[in-house]
Amino acid sequence: MDQTFLAIVFGPCDKCSKNKPLRPVSVKSEQRSYCSLCVEMMATEGLHENETLASLKSEAESLKGKLEEERAKLHDVELHQVAERVEALGQFVMKTRRTLKGHGNKVLCMDWCKDKRRIVSSSQDGKVIVWDSFTTNKEHAVTMPCTWVMACAYAPSGCAIACGGLDNKCSVYPLTFEKNENMAAKKKSVAMHTNYLSACSFTNSDMQILTASGDGTCALWDVESGQLLQSFHGHGADVLCLDLAPSETGNTFVSGGCDKKAMVWDMRSGQCVQSFETHDSDINSVRYYPSGDAFASGSDDATCRLYDLRADREVAIYSKESIIFGASSVDFSLSGRLLFAGYNDYTINVWDVLKGSRVSILFGHENRVSTLRVSPDGTAFCSGSWDHTLRVSAGRLI
Repeated sequence: MDQTFLAIVFGPCDKCSKNKPLRPVSVKSEQRSYCSLCVEMMATEGLHENETLASLKSEAESLKGKLEEERAKLHDVELHQVAERVEALGQFVMKTRRTLKGHGNKVLCMDWCKDKRRIVSSSQDGKVIVWDSFTTNKEHAVTMPCTWVMACAYAPSGCAIACGGLDNKCSVYPLTFEKNENMAAKKKSVAMHTNYLSACSFTNSDMQILTASGDGTCALWDVESGQLLQSFHGHGADVLCLDLAPSETGNTFVSGGCDKKAMVWDMRSGQCVQSFETHDSDINSVRYYPSGDAFASGSDDATCRLYDLRADREVAIYSKESIIFGASSVDFSLSGRLLFAGYNDYTINVWDVLKGSRVSILFGHENRVSTLRVSPDGTAFCSGSWDHTLRVSAGRLI
């Protein structure tokens, strides 16, 4: 049975008791469900005399400016200056080893299995395919009820996949190797947003999944029950991407969106703990540095940027005057020295993270590169494109 659980609940408000769409609100560490009107009224209840929401907004902007000034005082040196004594990388040569063909339209997302061999991909053709990247064989295929399957993810165990898109849902499919298996019958709809699903990622177990949506929110769900465990409100527009912190006990994740912001969240409290707003356009991709102390972002402003979480600021920009197309996807090499970035001009650029210079450029795709992930063992990476194909590539320094 296909069970669907709504993120937006309709019912009696805990404050006015009227039946309305409800929003989860934390009041003195207690979870309450209030309607939008009551949430707005609560925001104005504590105002002192002569205070208005406009004056408080102005004060908040002033404090924000002061924080930026304090950040700027710490900005005494650039990353590439610190890295001047570091030995430069040699030329980096990449070759396409496998081409995966089978999608009938744009490839929108892909993810590696922890076994370093299997890949899941989703497409505008409404299909989700599990591939063997060694043989290029298709092992599983699911036809979704909608086109534009914009998100897919492999479970840590390798025994399930999650996917979703314009259906506003995140659905989980268990994987078995039975012949003629009916995967659609085993589908479980875990999450539902009020707009398209843009990204999803399992946490460190198969039991919980993080989702991002065009409704401007991220959410953490229990896979078994479909229960909403935590919601994350703070983006002012569509959330386009997310990435979970790499540590085993990782309780933070980063998200990016159409409001040009990258936000770091505490999964336990639901609060935003750090926010960065230096891009000039939508942030399409975010990825943690392997140590978890920094993250990179790729944007429609044709730049990739590196943010240091301990320094609480942007420390590097990866761009060239000749690059005028947006970056759609980013990922680090296993060591963190290289940053792979897929662009809308059909290329993949490889950046030296420390020096800020481009060390290689890979051609081969015949349309924009929409998704890119380095394999779990770091020996290869896979890129998906609007040319309907995925390419598994390997590279080496010479």
